Amino acid sequence: MSFTREDVLKALSQVQEPDLKKDLVTLNMIQDIEIQNTKISFTVVLTTPACPLKELIKNDCIKAVKNALGETTEVEVNFTANVTSQRSNAPVLPNVKNIIAVTSGKGGVGKSTVTANLALALAKSGAKVGLIDADISGPSIPTMFDVEDERPNVFQDDQGRNRIEPVMQYGVKLISIGFLAPKESAVVWRGPMASSALRQFINDVDWEELDYLILDMPPGTSDIHLTLVQTVPVTGAVIVTTPQKVALTDAQKGLSMFMQPQINVPVLGVVENMSWFTPKELPDNKYYIFGKDGGKELAEANNVPLLGQIPLIQSIRESGDSGRPEILNDSEISEEFRNLAQNVAQQVAIRNASLDKTNIVEIK
Repeated sequence: MSFTREDVLKALSQVQEPDLKKDLVTLNMIQDIEIQNTKISFTVVLTTPACPLKELIKNDCIKAVKNALGETTEVEVNFTANVTSQRSNAPVLPNVKNIIAVTSGKGGVGKSTVTANLALALAKSGAKVGLIDADISGPSIPTMFDVEDERPNVFQDDQGRNRIEPVMQYGVKLISIGFLAPKESAVVWRGPMASSALRQFINDVDWEELDYLILDMPPGTSDIHLTLVQTVPVTGAVIVTTPQKVALTDAQKGLSMFMQPQINVPVLGVVENMSWFTPKELPDNKYYIFGKDGGKELAEANNVPLLGQIPLIQSIRESGDSGRPEILNDSEISEEFRNLAQNVAQQVAIRNASLDKTNIVEIK
């Protein structure tokens, strides 16, 4: 029996992309169909290399082809990825597909730890990732990436403008005020100066092409947050909190800020950090030191996804202090950060397929 390309496409038109709720053929996700007797191979173009549904899509494709063309058909499914974006023809950062703000209502909830591991997990999946340390007065990204003594290069582009080359570490492009000021010195700046630094990180750094530009925002709601949404259209925000009541109250304020009609930045979801404590010598025990499921309840109350629950584990703290975040250790706990990255990438793809592009905020 011989098959045609049209036969294969007809079979695959029965396979639905689980998140986007349309079939793979309509979404133009099928490429490179090859047919050799009863062997068929093709490539599925995913919306992100961190897609958590890859195996489900693969199995659905094989099942659909065999059902349509016969059980003896040999099916080979390959994957590539083209990260989706709502930022086409953007005047600022035109080659950056998605801008994600990671924020928290208060300090001390592990926002920078979550941000560092999220960025690295996305990069390990094959995405092009940049990270802005937007916490001007408390930069921690240089320490977490073991680049405290690095200084970015400054060069002139073809138009004679001064450009800053980001520091590359572990496959992620980084910029931080910590690279530009002595690490022992405090950065004591008024709001306009800190906002100016953020604009420079956005406009003057040579980011080139990125799938995801992640910003580690300062805690609270401040000038920096307003500067961000007034400078670039943000794809979405990730809210980090611990389960305790005082953190949740502040996290709700941060979440509500992005949901205000005049700002209107989609909230991709909530990350509950320090969800429980598990001592190394008792790996099966969970102690809910800060309360239980507070972040989960916050997500449900605001009708946004719970992106992950990260336990309080000593090795996570030790890895951050040593400049080698936990995701790089391929430990059992690093799986939680891989799942987090997959969930964030999934929500970005859903957001880009179902919502209009975010507009730059104009606040008078």
